[in-house]
Amino acid sequence: MSNDPRAAIAAGMQALAARDMPRAAALLREAAELAPAAEVPWVALANAELALGQRDAAEAALDRQLELAPREVGALLLKARLREQAGDARAASTYYRTALNQAAADGAVPPALTALHAHAVQYLGEANAGFESYLLDIVGKDLSPTMTEAVELLTGKRELYLQEPSVFYYPGLPQKRFYDPAGFPWLEPMLALVPQMQDELAAVLASGAEGFAPYVHRKENRPAPNTPLLDNPAWTAFHFWQDGAQVEDNAARCPATMEALAYAPMPQIPGRSPNAHWSRLLPGAHIAPHTGMLNTRLICHIPILTAPDCWFRVGSETRGWVDGVPLVFDDSFNHEAKNDGPQERVVLLFEIWRPEIDAADREAIGRIFQAIGQYE
Repeated sequence: MSNDPRAAIAAGMQALAARDMPRAAALLREAAELAPAAEVPWVALANAELALGQRDAAEAALDRQLELAPREVGALLLKARLREQAGDARAASTYYRTALNQAAADGAVPPALTALHAHAVQYLGEANAGFESYLLDIVGKDLSPTMTEAVELLTGKRELYLQEPSVFYYPGLPQKRFYDPAGFPWLEPMLALVPQMQDELAAVLASGAEGFAPYVHRKENRPAPNTPLLDNPAWTAFHFWQDGAQVEDNAARCPATMEALAYAPMPQIPGRSPNAHWSRLLPGAHIAPHTGMLNTRLICHIPILTAPDCWFRVGSETRGWVDGVPLVFDDSFNHEAKNDGPQERVVLLFEIWRPEIDAADREAIGRIFQAIGQYE
C-alpha cells in the first residue's frame, strides 16, 4: 500500500477512465483509507464498485459522499437507483425526487447523468400512478372534486398554485380559482344579450376588425414587456372601458355590449377602472403563464365567439370556452391560454370586485390605487 493517497486517487481515476475497474477500485479504496474524507472521489469509487458487482460497497461510498454534499445530484441519482434495485421503492422515490428538485434548482443536468435523470422522471411518474391507485383502492373513487384534487396534489399529478398578485395582495381571501357563475345573478341578463353582442362583433370583424389593437403594447417612458405577444395581432383587444374611461367610438358601435356591461358591478376607480374589452385570440396564439396585478378582483369571460381546441388554465385547473357558460376566475393565480384550433376565439372580458371584500375596504383599495397613479 502506498502512503501517498493523492497519487492513489490520480492513478485510480486514470484506471477508471481506462475502464480497468479492478485496479480503479483497489486504488480508490486505498485512498479512502488514507486521505481526508473530503478529498476522496466517493462517487468514482461507487462507480468502480458497481462495475464489479459490489453494490453494498458502492452504496456505502455514496453514503459517504452524501454526508459531505447532501444535494449532489449524481450521488442522489445513483443512491436512488441502488435503492430501486434493492426493492426499496419509498427510499428510491425520495432520493429520485430530491435529485430532480436539485437539478431543477441548479438549472442543468450534467450530460453524463442525462439518461439516469430521464429514468428518474419515468420512475416517479410510474410510482405516483401506483401510489394513487393504491390510495384510491383504500379510500374509494367516489370522491368529491375537492378530495380528488387533494389526492392528485398528494401524488404529484397536479401542481399546487396559490395567489401571487404582482402588485397588491389582500390577506385572508380564499384560494379559489374559479367561481360558480350562479353566485352572480346579474350574469343572467348579460347572457340574454349574447346574440346581439355576437351580431355587433360580426359587424366589427366584417369591417376589417377596426378598433382591435394588440393587447400587449409599448407604453411611453416604460420598458417594453418581455413577451412574443408584444405588438402582436395574434392577441388583440377592442376596448369599451379602459382605465376608467369609456372608449366612445367603440361604445357607440356596440350598444348591446354596453347595455350588457351596465349590469356588471365593475369597480369604479378614477384613472384605473372600469376595464372591459373583447379579447380576441387567433389560431396558434399562446398567452404565456403569468399572474395578475392584484387579488382583490375577479375576471369574467363571457364567450362571444367560441372555437374548438382553445384552452384556459388557472392554477392547476384547465377549462375551455363553451357557448352560454361564463368563466369567473381569480387572475392572481398563475394562468395561461392557448388557441390550438383553426378558428379565432373572442370573449367579453371585464373585472369585478371579489365578493368577500366589504365596501369600506373596496373604497380604501380604490384610494390606494388612485394614490399610486398620482404619485410622481
